[in-house]
Amino acid sequence: MALIGGLNIIEAEDDCLEIARSLRDLAERHELPLVFKASFDKANRSSFKSFRGPGLDEGLRVLARVKTEVGLPVTTDVHEPWQAKPIAEVVDCLQVPAFLCRQTDLVAACAATGLPLNFKKGQFMAPLDMRHAVEKARHFGALDVFVTERGFAFGYNDLVVDFRGFMQMRSFAPVCFDATHAAQHPGGGDGSTHGDRTNVSPLARAAVAAGIDALFLEIHPDPERAPCDGPSQIDFETADRLLAEVVAVDRTLRRHSG
Repeated sequence: MALIGGLNIIEAEDDCLEIARSLRDLAERHELPLVFKASFDKANRSSFKSFRGPGLDEGLRVLARVKTEVGLPVTTDVHEPWQAKPIAEVVDCLQVPAFLCRQTDLVAACAATGLPLNFKKGQFMAPLDMRHAVEKARHFGALDVFVTERGFAFGYNDLVVDFRGFMQMRSFAPVCFDATHAAQHPGGGDGSTHGDRTNVSPLARAAVAAGIDALFLEIHPDPERAPCDGPSQIDFETADRLLAEVVAVDRTLRRHSG
């Protein structure tokens, strides 16, 4: 099992590097391969007043430092087709945002880079319908594609995870679970997305027990002060306990299935 972990959005440069180092040490302690994730721009914020990030050029410069100075592979979101090529010059994996997972021109541009693609499953998509996004990427030349579950919009300001979907999606691609975004209450704040981080650990444990290939976590040293999605992010102490638990579950399953 792999770990995709990091910040929802790049904040101060030095803080980002320090968090990457702490995540590297955390992943090494639990013997998990790690890809560092942070967004340079959150283009789908609820309010125009919300913090969006440092932008493409500055964000890529910070991610390049994480890659060279901390020694981690990195990933970030691609929002528009023209961004795929310059982003691919820095990162090791391209992430297609959930709301854009059906955008053909974006998928084609990302596939053309030759990098692995992570499709965040749309909150409006049935699990099996994600096979069309994966097939589209493969049609345009992508060789390595995986899908990240992050819940389905159900009612108002809530997400529900259908654990049957993990096995359905694994029939056509490896599956990752985004436990922190699954704990969101979209639009549930005052012009922002709210969440309940107490749901992150039980959801993650259940997903690992269901048989996922990777776990996605956004980890912040002080989630209450995070400028984006703080209520659904976890701190390092919680992450340390959670990783110990999910590694134990994963190893037990693999031992018995082997």
